[in-house]
Amino acid sequence: MTSKKAPMFSGGFFDYDNAKLRLDELITITADPNLWDNRDKALTLTSEKNTLEDNINYYEDLISSIKNAEEMVEFAEAEEDETMLAELYTHLSELKQTAKTREISTLLAGEFDKNDAYLEVHAGSGGTEAQDWAEMLLRMYSRWAEKHKYKLTYVEETEGEVAGLKSATIKISGHNAYGWLKGETGVHRLVRISPFDGNARRHTSFASITVYPVVDDKINIDLNPADIKMDTYRSSGAGGQHINKTESAVRLTHIPTGVVVSCQTERSQFANRDQAMNMLKAKLYEIEQRKKDAAAEQKWEEQGDNGWGYQIRSYVLQPYKMIKDLRTNVETSDDKATLDGEIDLFLTAYLSHTA
Repeated sequence: MTSKKAPMFSGGFFDYDNAKLRLDELITITADPNLWDNRDKALTLTSEKNTLEDNINYYEDLISSIKNAEEMVEFAEAEEDETMLAELYTHLSELKQTAKTREISTLLAGEFDKNDAYLEVHAGSGGTEAQDWAEMLLRMYSRWAEKHKYKLTYVEETEGEVAGLKSATIKISGHNAYGWLKGETGVHRLVRISPFDGNARRHTSFASITVYPVVDDKINIDLNPADIKMDTYRSSGAGGQHINKTESAVRLTHIPTGVVVSCQTERSQFANRDQAMNMLKAKLYEIEQRKKDAAAEQKWEEQGDNGWGYQIRSYVLQPYKMIKDLRTNVETSDDKATLDGEIDLFLTAYLSHTA
C-alpha cells in the first residue's frame, strides 16, 4: 500500500492517517519475536513505534481538549459567564503554545537530532571577564537541561585563575537533546557593567559554544593515530565540584584540523581516552556534515581558527536589557529568565528559521 510510504511529517504537519497506518504496520512487525535476531533493526523499529504512539496519543488528546473547550466556550457565552470565558481562553492559549512546541519538535528529523549531545563552552580573550561569562553560559544550558528533565554529566572542566571557567564540556542526555541544541554553536557576546572592575565600567565579553551529537562507533571516521596528540593532566583547581580530581584526565588534539577534546569523567586513563576518542570522532563528523551545506561552510570559514568571528547572539545587560539572536532577530528583555535557562524562544525560532 503506497500510502504507508507517505511522510508522517511535512514542514511540521502531522499526517495522522498515514501515521496510524504505519503504527499498525509496526505493531505487527515488532510483535514477531524473530525480529530480535537483528537487534539494531529491532531497536530502530521499536523506537519508531514508540515515537508514533506518543505523537498519535498527543494529537488525539489535543483534538479532544480543543473540542471540549469549544463546547464550554459556547456554554459560557450563552450564560454570559465572563470568569469562565477568561479561564477557557487562557486554557486555549496554553494548548496553542504546547501545540506550537510540538510542531517544532517534528522538525527534528536530522540524522542525529534524536541523540544525546555534547556541549562545549570556551572563554574568549578578556581574562576573568570572559571566563565568568563562560561559566554563566554553562549554567544557562545546565538549567535548560534540568527544566527539560535531561540528564547532565560533566565531562571536562578547567577553571579560571580568579573566577569562572576557561573551558568546560557537558553531556546532555535525553530524546532530541542534540536536535534542540544544535543551533547554539557559535559565539555569544555579553555587554554589562563588570563586577570585577572597581570603576564599574561597561565591558564586552565573548565565549564560544560548540554542540555536537553523541554518536556510536558506527560512524565512518578514518583517523590516523599519527595525527592525534594525547596529553594527560590533573583536573585544575577545585575541578571541582563536578569533576573527579585525578591524574588520568586526557586531552586529544587532532593535528590536521586543530580540533581538541578533553575528558576527565572517569578515574581510568583508558576510559577517559576511549570517551575522548568518541568525542573527537563525533566532533569531526559534525564539522564535515556542516561543510556539506554551502551556507554552513561559509559560516564555518568566517569563524576563523579561534571561532570569534561568527556571533550568533548578543546579551546586553547595560545600559539597557536586550538579548537578541542575530540570525532570527528574535529578542527578549527578560535577561534573568533567559540566563536561568528559559531559552526555548531562541531554540524554536532557529529551528523554524532553518526549516
